[in-house]
Amino acid sequence: MKASASIFVDIRGLRYHCRIWGETRRPKLFMLHGWMDVSASFQFLVDALKEEWQVIAPDWRGYGLSAWGPADSYWFPDYMGDLDRLLAHFEPDRPVTLIGHSMGGNIASMYAGVRPERVSHLVNLEGFGMSRSEPAKAPARYAKWLTQLADKPGFRDYADFAELAARMRTSNPRLSEARAGFLAQHWGKQTAAGRVELSSDPAHKLINPVAYQLEEAMACWRNVAGPVLWIEGAESKTMERMRINAGDHEARMACFGQLSAHTIAAAGHMLHHDQPEQLAELIEAFLLQH
Repeated sequence: MKASASIFVDIRGLRYHCRIWGETRRPKLFMLHGWMDVSASFQFLVDALKEEWQVIAPDWRGYGLSAWGPADSYWFPDYMGDLDRLLAHFEPDRPVTLIGHSMGGNIASMYAGVRPERVSHLVNLEGFGMSRSEPAKAPARYAKWLTQLADKPGFRDYADFAELAARMRTSNPRLSEARAGFLAQHWGKQTAAGRVELSSDPAHKLINPVAYQLEEAMACWRNVAGPVLWIEGAESKTMERMRINAGDHEARMACFGQLSAHTIAAAGHMLHHDQPEQLAELIEAFLLQH
């Protein structure tokens, strides 16, 4: 495995952890992880890259080794605000390449439309956007949020890292035993009682009281200036889970002016775990072409 270093920076009053592979003088790639994931999740993708890059991957607020948010809710605007400050810290003077998976892909795509001058290339991995919201369901949504605030959901714990790794392989049978063992060490942390729990804020499980505004997201996507690489896993169930039909899927893709779309066989939603070599090849071909 390629060695990484951990650094901590102050971002908007929070201690942010960033994992960095490669030398400072190399071209930078910013990799943004998804919901309930961590920066170390990109290790297999980084290992598969052929060219020399510096890869910078933060743990989002409330994940991994980064500080938890001061409130009990997490908002997309906060993630974008954090990303803006992270880029100002690591690459203040030139446009950057953003590679985002799932939630990270949604954040990267929104940011690239809000700050088009700051993003030279965008790679969106399974970041299709969220389900279209229904205004009539707002009362029930707010009520559910209030209920959850009074009785907050939590995470189950595990006997050890091996049990967590086994659980991960149950969710994703394409994940090898070795990769699951590596990820478990970063997804989990040992408690005072000697058990293992997820190293993430349980508040991420709360429903977001403010419904996702698809039209606003699409307006941002239409404002993206640079080339976009859109990659999906052939066996992914994301669109089904998000209730995105084929027509809606095409409409979302059509928002991006310079779009190249690819599907990776034998890969699900976690395609950077399932097929990192194919994914690395597509990403590097895209970056070198442009």
